[in-house]
Amino acid sequence: MADTQVLIASNRGPVSFSLADDGALSMRRGGGGLVSALAGLRGDILWTCATLSDADRAAARQTTDGRLDVPDIGAVRMLDIPAGTFHRAYNAVANSTLWFVHHMLYDTPNKPHFDARSRRDWQSYEAYNAAFADALAQDAAAGAKVAVQDYHLSLVPTLLRERRPDVKIAHFSHTPWSPPEYYRLLPDDIGRQVLEGILGADHAGFQTDRWADAFLDCCAAVLRAKVDTTARTVSHRGHVTRVGVHGLGVDGPALRDRAAQPDVAARAEVLRERVGDRRLIVRIDRTELSKNIVRGLAAYREMLAKHHEWHGRVVHLAFAYPSRHDLPEYREYTAAVQRMAAEISDEFATGSWDPLILQVNDDYPRSLAAYGMADVLLVNPIRDGMNLVAKEGPALSRRGCALVLSDEAGAATEMSDDAIMVNPYDVSQTAEALHQALLMPADERAERSRRLAATATALPPQRWLAGQLDALG
Repeated sequence: MADTQVLIASNRGPVSFSLADDGALSMRRGGGGLVSALAGLRGDILWTCATLSDADRAAARQTTDGRLDVPDIGAVRMLDIPAGTFHRAYNAVANSTLWFVHHMLYDTPNKPHFDARSRRDWQSYEAYNAAFADALAQDAAAGAKVAVQDYHLSLVPTLLRERRPDVKIAHFSHTPWSPPEYYRLLPDDIGRQVLEGILGADHAGFQTDRWADAFLDCCAAVLRAKVDTTARTVSHRGHVTRVGVHGLGVDGPALRDRAAQPDVAARAEVLRERVGDRRLIVRIDRTELSKNIVRGLAAYREMLAKHHEWHGRVVHLAFAYPSRHDLPEYREYTAAVQRMAAEISDEFATGSWDPLILQVNDDYPRSLAAYGMADVLLVNPIRDGMNLVAKEGPALSRRGCALVLSDEAGAATEMSDDAIMVNPYDVSQTAEALHQALLMPADERAERSRRLAATATALPPQRWLAGQLDALG
């Protein structure tokens, strides 16, 4: 792509900071796939994000405008948003409201419950988005391209267009998008505001056709906007937004290089000592409600109860890493995961065999090691925008792994031909799928895994981001 200024806007940035007892700051790289996506881009790169900790705020305040130069990434501007505003925007609105709507997670007889407090929270979400729009408007050169990321920043495109009509704006939704009948759980005005916020973009991107089509349906039903489902355009208030699909894959060479490092080999050795020569069912997830970990464990329990031949011959490595413990629903769900795991061990463990190893402390090298060792990878979300675990596992498999995959994962669109597909709510079906995956002949498992790996790496992050920027012209 031609040299140009590119601005990335996301809640989290490519770096975070920690603060030592003596007041010294240390920086840690992060940013996930977005950092990989920047590789190969030419031009001036500026990543705008929020400060997420006291250490982040301290680092930002040591600069004149919150800008930091980060090698291999470019400039990073960290916005020092008041803690109360951030908490209400991030936890109360983005993660407790928009996330729940997009993933269709509400216990609707009891929630949602929109009241005066919800309106105050929404005002913070508006202020949070306005802070991003102000910073982007200030920093963007004439004709710059701005890539706005995800549901935290749904209002930014329109706010930025009002401030800087000359810039080209893309918005990308990493989550699913709910159909109109569920989307209308949002208060009418808020539902319209979210849609109109995204429609300020020139290009709105989604992970799959299904989520893009649901967005178009919401624009037609909620806004009465002019929608062309063939051309995938939305005309609203004199502006046309093109809607596109950009499936996100993994960077195969970079992932394999990282998995070849000594710390990964050391984790693999420890795991193999614990597991021995038994077959391995692996799952790697954050402890989020959408990931469906409890039903996955229940399926493994049912498989052991029904198929005694696997007793002593299989181990389930379940890595359930902490997520959003500021929210009570997530704390309760983590406790439910731990209870189910304890019940499985109590019911089936013997003196020489523990059927389940549950790990709840985040350890990326250990996850990479488990991918390489897996005979079966279980990915059974209730609903996912894409799900990169389903792609990372086959990409790192050493001898081929069978993939048991939910048909509600965005990755199902690309990977269903070679995965064993399951209804995420059907525990018995999932139990039988695990059994069949363990029985799959080695040559078939290896061939399926090879094709899955090719699919997983066909659209690496660099092509994913470049496609969105190219769509801006």
